[in-house]
Amino acid sequence: MSISLEDVSFLLKIPVTGKVVEVDNFARYTEESRSDAIKMVSNLLGVSAEEAEEEVNITKGLTMRKHWLKSRWCPKAGSIPRNYPPVECTARAYLLYLLSCTLFADKSGSRVSIALLKLLEDLDDVGNYAWGAAALAYLYRHLGSATRVLVSQIAGYLTLLEGWVYDHFKLGLTTPNAKYVDYVHPRVSRWIQKHETVANVDKLGAIRRTLDRLRPSEVTWDPYVNLRENGVVQAMAFYSGKIKYMDVVEPYHPERILRQFSHVQSIPDPPYRPLEAHRGPFANKYSVKYGFEHDYWERWRNHVLAAEVRGEKAVFEFLATPDYLHWFVKVSHPVITNPVFEDRVMVASTIADNEILERNRRALDAALRWMDLPPEMSTFDSARTTLTDMVNLLSGRTLSPTPTSSFPATATGTTATTGPTEPGPRHSHHGSTSTPSAQATSQPAATDGGPQKRMHGKEYRRKNVKKPKQ
Repeated sequence: MSISLEDVSFLLKIPVTGKVVEVDNFARYTEESRSDAIKMVSNLLGVSAEEAEEEVNITKGLTMRKHWLKSRWCPKAGSIPRNYPPVECTARAYLLYLLSCTLFADKSGSRVSIALLKLLEDLDDVGNYAWGAAALAYLYRHLGSATRVLVSQIAGYLTLLEGWVYDHFKLGLTTPNAKYVDYVHPRVSRWIQKHETVANVDKLGAIRRTLDRLRPSEVTWDPYVNLRENGVVQAMAFYSGKIKYMDVVEPYHPERILRQFSHVQSIPDPPYRPLEAHRGPFANKYSVKYGFEHDYWERWRNHVLAAEVRGEKAVFEFLATPDYLHWFVKVSHPVITNPVFEDRVMVASTIADNEILERNRRALDAALRWMDLPPEMSTFDSARTTLTDMVNLLSGRTLSPTPTSSFPATATGTTATTGPTEPGPRHSHHGSTSTPSAQATSQPAATDGGPQKRMHGKEYRRKNVKKPKQ
């Protein structure tokens, strides 16, 4: 699963198609780019060249301080009034602050990219940019760098990531917003955001384990199935190519998440290979470069998945081709929890299936052992104990190396013993806790070593049961 362009469109209600969000000559800090940044700040924000140069010198890069931007245009009550720039400059300052706090937030939380200011020069043209695609490319890149072993922070619009998780996984972490209205508000406002002041490591570990144990039927693969117009997925969601923000280029492969569009998932083609990749343990050593063709992006309608690639519509959202899951386990990371630092967690589907099979086997063994008892030993108490064991095993409340209940010895030539023994094949000898009734009916072992005919009912009572002495 992954965040798609359709997710961005529904969650944030911002455009995912349009002009590429990029600015030339701002990828690196040079004397030329520094000079251009000072002129841009002065002209577009309406401040003096000296004030603009001072701010650029303080940050020692192509950025500004959020504190300066906010205090310059939103002074505190009671402060000395100043002459404000024209309303266009104020609008640019607000949009610049908004973008740096949301879609393109960095790890510092205190800097604003001056490159974004260039895109705000013509306010009438701001809505023509693919802000949603740019935000997704930026988040993709920082999700990749956050996987490095020595990286402890992440950048990007985490509200988008959080809303996507809430929409697809029912973890019981959300507080619904009663004022939310479909088709009117961005879908991410369905929930009221929680603020935790202290990082809860135990809670984080519990959430990871919960995610690892989710079964396919417990995931909301396509939360927008009833929200699309005429039930049709937006065409842009099936665009297969690359998305870009400034110098960040990331591949976008909807053919790998077909179940999120209610299609049967099959093994996809290999992804784009980067031109250059360095994935070190630190964020500043993480560098992945892809090529980007502007004409390819501008003609995105020519690069949507064909009907045969999308495959058939899924009867159930989680359906995949028979060979897909085996392929997925080989090429991906099926679980989040690190087995070195957390409890070992197996692939969710595998462990669930194994547990169900084991519980069914033990419940069946318990029933068979009770059925093998002679009638005088098949008391109501033993039947109740057996049925209780079966219920516990099938419901998952008891799952230990050996059954927890005790059974008297069966009439197959065994003597009563105390404590657990090695489990044998079905209908074989089983250990049990010694009881008076078991000792009274235990039989000597067979002498011929051959297979013994099982006796039931009248035949057993006639040959083996002795009347108790008066």
